[in-house]
Amino acid sequence: MFRLFFIFFTAAAAPVFGHPKLDVAPPSKPCLAPLQWEGRSVQYDHNTGRNTRAAVSYDALDQRLRVLQQHKKHTPCQKFFEYIFLYQSGVMFQIDQKTKQCAKIALTDAWDPFDIPDNSTFEDQYFIGGPGDMVEVQEWSDRKPARKHETWVGVYTLKDCYPVQETYTRNSSVTTSTRFFDLHLGITDPDVFSPPSSCQAAQPERMAESEC
Repeated sequence: MFRLFFIFFTAAAAPVFGHPKLDVAPPSKPCLAPLQWEGRSVQYDHNTGRNTRAAVSYDALDQRLRVLQQHKKHTPCQKFFEYIFLYQSGVMFQIDQKTKQCAKIALTDAWDPFDIPDNSTFEDQYFIGGPGDMVEVQEWSDRKPARKHETWVGVYTLKDCYPVQETYTRNSSVTTSTRFFDLHLGITDPDVFSPPSSCQAAQPERMAESEC
């Protein structure tokens, strides 16, 4: 499943042109990702061809996620929602940002944290960006020797283990790709996980994402 940001540093031993070549042994286990953060994300749905930009509040301690879709450009008929996922309660709230209409829907999927599972396979370690950026990341997947294709690939910063990108595939086809940025530790306002008063009269069906 939705602080990374780029921590720039100087490496005195780095060559003037290009990044230093990485020759690292596979780590014995993945790093531990932060349990609470806020930031932004862009998720690309490969089936619909749609990018969804959102502000994200992530709380792995209580298995909560709040996604506030952001208006970046005018899309005819497009509706924008706030989503509050409460996995310990097994419910998701969908709130229309304009009308405040609310839907309450049972969650059928299990909690899927933004982290690297312990049984993941190390794929690669490299720098993001051009010379001088020096943002070092590790790439992990759920690939196993008995299975040819992975269904999940995650990229996390080497320093502090912040999520950078996660990609999911199904039947050898990519379904979603999510990028994370502008992340910072902690939850500024815990009330973002509390549904608004309009959800007291929530409808049981999910609302359509388009008015047309």
